[in-house]
Amino acid sequence: MPEFVKELILILMGGVLVNNYVLQQFLGICPFLGVSKKVNQAVGMGVAVTFVMLCATAATYPIFMFVLVPLELEYLQTIVFILVIAALVQFVEIILKKFIPALHASLGVYLPLITTNCAVLGVTINNITDGYNFLESMISSLGVGLGFLLAMVLFAGVRGRIENCPCPKCFRGVPITLIAASIVALAFFGFAGVVENLLA
Repeated sequence: MPEFVKELILILMGGVLVNNYVLQQFLGICPFLGVSKKVNQAVGMGVAVTFVMLCATAATYPIFMFVLVPLELEYLQTIVFILVIAALVQFVEIILKKFIPALHASLGVYLPLITTNCAVLGVTINNITDGYNFLESMISSLGVGLGFLLAMVLFAGVRGRIENCPCPKCFRGVPITLIAASIVALAFFGFAGVVENLLA
């Protein structure tokens, strides 16, 4: 297997499992806790966030490399990226409202919150900070998006089980949800080193 293909696989699997933005870096917690009550909502949010991450990376990487760097305006990176992401989220919201109104209604207020989802902003900034080229940045964003989707779906399943289990009154609601999230996050620590060993 060529070396660059191994590198791309490592970047992809790292985003999904090893460096999962939700469960390892604790980015994007708001939709993770807010939209993970039902699996179909979790899948919809995960797919929407993945799409926005890919579009945001495709838009922000060239803007940074070909506009901000030549003009020595790198310090405007965060502001410019937030504006681009906000525009993309509005575009996704319009598309969902037009073609999938049921999903748009079920996501509710959490869809516009993708604009302020730090996981989306984090992946665009980290791609540049890590020195990735355009292809590596897109693969990284895909991996992070799939990792977000995986975390959402897994946690939706966990929350579905929690609702059907007896629980002490003092733990009901948010406390048991946070405890369950921490246990799921601990499980993902087991993936550290696995991906590198598979491709060694």
